[in-house]
Amino acid sequence: MSSAPPALPPSPPSASSSGGSRTGDAPWGGEAALLLLSAASGAADAFVFLCVGQVFAGVMTGNLVLLGASAAGAGEDGVALKVVVALGAYFCGAAAAALMAGRWGYRVPALLGVEVVLLGAAAALWGLELVSSYGDRLGLLSLVAAAMGVQGRVRVTPTNYFTGTLTSLAGRVALRKLRGGDGWVLGRLAAVAAVAALAERWWSPGAALGAVVMAAGALALETVWGRGGRLRPDRRKPRPDRGNPAGAA
Repeated sequence: MSSAPPALPPSPPSASSSGGSRTGDAPWGGEAALLLLSAASGAADAFVFLCVGQVFAGVMTGNLVLLGASAAGAGEDGVALKVVVALGAYFCGAAAAALMAGRWGYRVPALLGVEVVLLGAAAALWGLELVSSYGDRLGLLSLVAAAMGVQGRVRVTPTNYFTGTLTSLAGRVALRKLRGGDGWVLGRLAAVAAVAALAERWWSPGAALGAVVMAAGALALETVWGRGGRLRPDRRKPRPDRGNPAGAA
């Protein structure tokens, strides 16, 4: 008489049933949050470049190029100091986010909340016309660059530099190996360009609001669909198709 086959062990919960993964219960919600953060990055850089003065809040590679050009005698006066301030503020924002996530266990919505507060403070200062001196502009630049530093640590997928993303997408187009998620990749690239173009022609007192609205939208999506998953920024290597691996490291 044959015995009944042993019961199979319960299968582990899949990504679609667990709430802690960004691509879990609502993949489109996670991708939409990345799109909004990409748009926030474009809006912040456009605002800082056009209104604060010829530097970037999140694209540190571009700032290093501007710093070298300034050392060579090119560019407008005062760019070097602005670049140094942007670099320092971005570094501080990224370092603070790493501490909050890695040592203190802060979740994604908490970090995005910090970013929204920093961007909101910058938008309020600009909209209320409280930025009247060169020193005030440096302070405003510090707020936005620190916010971009926090954003840079929120997810493994980069949302404030896109050279690697565009390079990988071009390769997949050439080899006819497009994937289902490439529409979201293209959307992130388009969001940066679109928001930057709109910011240039926007109502000047509200020029900094675009980044706040986009970041707040990402915060809402992460809170509702992401369920506040913990950050794990150092457990996976950044994928080459998700951005610039060297920059992400």
